[in-house]
Amino acid sequence: MKGLKKRWNITSNWQLVVIFVVFAITGSTSAKFAGPLMEIIGIEKEATNGWVYWPIRLLAIFPLYQVFLVFFGWLFGEYQFFWNFEKKMLKSMKLGFLLRE
Repeated sequence: MKGLKKRWNITSNWQLVVIFVVFAITGSTSAKFAGPLMEIIGIEKEATNGWVYWPIRLLAIFPLYQVFLVFFGWLFGEYQFFWNFEKKMLKSMKLGFLLRE
């Protein structure tokens, strides 16, 4: 844990727990919202080949995750940490052009 605290510039164990909770809630929420999003865009699990459905669903989860990560980070009082984390993640994926800075 000391390594993560140092890497993320975190000062307390409580802050680390909050960050882990935000990651958990974000992942679960993104996965849960992906199903209805797939239905809205007209791709149903029963009517679509699994080799097509699951990659599209994973691609749908990605933008949901990005938005929810910053939202839940803000909700739990760690907005700055998650905004910086988001920027770093997008830049490492060569998607930094999506950021308005």
